[in-house]
Amino acid sequence: MNVQANKWIGQRTIRPDGADKVTGRAAYAADTTMPGMIWGKILRSPHPHACIRSIDTSKAEALPGVKAVMTARDLVDFPIDKSVMLGIQDMRWMCRNVMAREKALFAGHPVAAVAATSEAIASEALKLIEVEYEVLPWVIDVEEAMKPDAPILHDHIQFEGKPSNIAGKLEHKLGDVEAGFAAAEVVVERSFRTKPVHQGYIEPHACLVSVLPDGKTTIWSSSQGQFMVRAMCAHLTGLPQNDIRAIQAEIGGGFGGKTIIYLEPVALVLARKSGRPVKMAMTREEVFRASGPTSGSYSTVRIGATRDGRILAAKGTFYLQAGALPGSPIRGAAGCAFAPYDIPNVHSLGFDVVSNRSKVAAYRAPGAPIGAYAVECVLDELAEALKMDPLQLRLKNAARQGTKAAHGPTYPRIGFEETIQAALEHPHYRAPLGPNQGRGVASGFWFNAGGESSAQVNITEDGNVVVTTGHPDIGGSRASTANITAELLGIDYRKVSVLIGDTSTIGFSNLTGGSRVTYASAMVVTQSTEKVIRTLCERAAKIWKIDPDAVVWEDGEARPAGDNAGQFPPLTLAQIAARASETGGPIGAGVQLNTTGAEGGFATHICDVEVDPELGTVRVLRYTSFQDVGRAIHPSYVEGQMQGGVAQGIGWALSEEYIYDKQGRVDNPSFLDYRMPVCSDLPMLDTVIIEVPNPKHPQGVRGVGEVPLVPPLAAVANAIHDALGHRFYSLPMSPPKVLAVLEPADA
Repeated sequence: MNVQANKWIGQRTIRPDGADKVTGRAAYAADTTMPGMIWGKILRSPHPHACIRSIDTSKAEALPGVKAVMTARDLVDFPIDKSVMLGIQDMRWMCRNVMAREKALFAGHPVAAVAATSEAIASEALKLIEVEYEVLPWVIDVEEAMKPDAPILHDHIQFEGKPSNIAGKLEHKLGDVEAGFAAAEVVVERSFRTKPVHQGYIEPHACLVSVLPDGKTTIWSSSQGQFMVRAMCAHLTGLPQNDIRAIQAEIGGGFGGKTIIYLEPVALVLARKSGRPVKMAMTREEVFRASGPTSGSYSTVRIGATRDGRILAAKGTFYLQAGALPGSPIRGAAGCAFAPYDIPNVHSLGFDVVSNRSKVAAYRAPGAPIGAYAVECVLDELAEALKMDPLQLRLKNAARQGTKAAHGPTYPRIGFEETIQAALEHPHYRAPLGPNQGRGVASGFWFNAGGESSAQVNITEDGNVVVTTGHPDIGGSRASTANITAELLGIDYRKVSVLIGDTSTIGFSNLTGGSRVTYASAMVVTQSTEKVIRTLCERAAKIWKIDPDAVVWEDGEARPAGDNAGQFPPLTLAQIAARASETGGPIGAGVQLNTTGAEGGFATHICDVEVDPELGTVRVLRYTSFQDVGRAIHPSYVEGQMQGGVAQGIGWALSEEYIYDKQGRVDNPSFLDYRMPVCSDLPMLDTVIIEVPNPKHPQGVRGVGEVPLVPPLAAVANAIHDALGHRFYSLPMSPPKVLAVLEPADA
């Protein structure tokens, strides 16, 4: 769908951070150094579950070169029986995730830390710390954790009146689901399992923290939100937030995995104790053992329909692993699973289940791919039972304007039907397939978000523009901001520089995540730029000595509104800026908003695979994603988001998983053994951008980054079924699982 053309919005302008990244000039957290800097290292539990009886750090403290040692006693203790929410995180869990208190809850759980003059000395000091453990029974998998005789991680957590590893429940209801199933003529019910998978960011967690004698603290770190870093470090260390300046380094990937902290408060305590700047960086093994993957899951989905394909009822139950501390993304699983469809009777439940794994973190549309995997596979099987084209079944039941969703909203104008129609009409859907090849489809939804954002737009003395926002750029927000600002001002985008401010230079801005940044930052940047334009018109009016209302801004120039205003030659931005001191001083404006009006995003995907019957390998041959993005401010970045989500989803479907050994420890903590797809594993990932503008946004933005990861798990699974005639109900669909199906048939 075409929207009105603009000069810069919708153009593939040069990426402002591109040259720095490809030439190595971009500065990441691990590149940061300071005079007098020392190194921090963390001692981690070797046990998946153990009471900590004592910790003796005296020998480590006595080692020459050691400048500081810390344990959980050096952090603020949030009592475990009282919730203290900070944004989306509960501080009673965060204080125990950063450093174990009563118990070590997973293999890799931090129990102590040291800072020394070299990494080698710090590593040696860790060996001298003596920890007395009382090893406890442990449980890894979500289904095992829910059994009546499972080891209980937290005695105070109760479910249905007794201690349990089920830490929470979320429920959505719409209509009468039992009546809906009673009226259905065809019902399909299946259960599904997925393994935890890591976000796969290339840059490990790293930070540098400096604490001055007066307590003033500066933190350089890799995160998806410098304000989150400041707030959490303040809460965990007891410092006031105005004593902490958090500076956002360039980020080498996050995908949700850097929306919480691991190292920063530890480095802060060590720096405060030692009086020296402390640098810390995780090894890749530490990233896998101790940072958050997304949840593994066990789900059951039941869908009932009439013979002509009208879905009458749907029920989903989603059990998600939280890791050692509560907080799995049940909202995404339970809320998004049925969201693409107009179903009158829905019952969706999510259960948050703790087990002795590292605490989960967000991963791109957290929870939604798990829910969609189950629902979209059942829909494919339902289409087969009804002898319907799977896309036609989705089109017949597609949510549209006015549809009431089970998770709450009544949809405004949305573009889901357009994604299905585009897929039906695309040549990919009718292309011939060869032997052992199959085609699958799936759709998906993500809520998208707005939230708090700040921006400042300043005009330089020579008539260029500097825009500062408070959001780390992990998806192209600098390029989009430049395009929008240039469009509004009517100037070349190269005249706009975009900076990411730290916590001391820009107003509060929430995390980069949830597909919210281009949506939210565009709103505050637009309003800031509109204020600047009003100021520019006022300055031109002063120069011309006419009323400001008689001046308009067009194509980068101030002009008289009409002949009655007078005959004056236009004044360019540069000309007005040059006379700023004589017309009122510097020109700039800032806006801070809690943005609202974000609308959900929808996508439909087509996947072709080929299965090797001798090796059990599955190769994706062709993949096309169709997504309603609202408005593509920078199409190249939009395509990159779509392609990136698909690549990650293919890995989740076919090869990625955490594997645990008999001691309850991660057995594949490296990219050598944790099998992420690389370029040679993938075809060109085709994208079709569909633009149904969001009427609640000045540029029509909906948010892009989460939705592309939602359909691929099911699209790949459905394609494999089409190739083999066999359905897989657990991920990953790795060669051993495929061979287990094929070999009996060959025997």
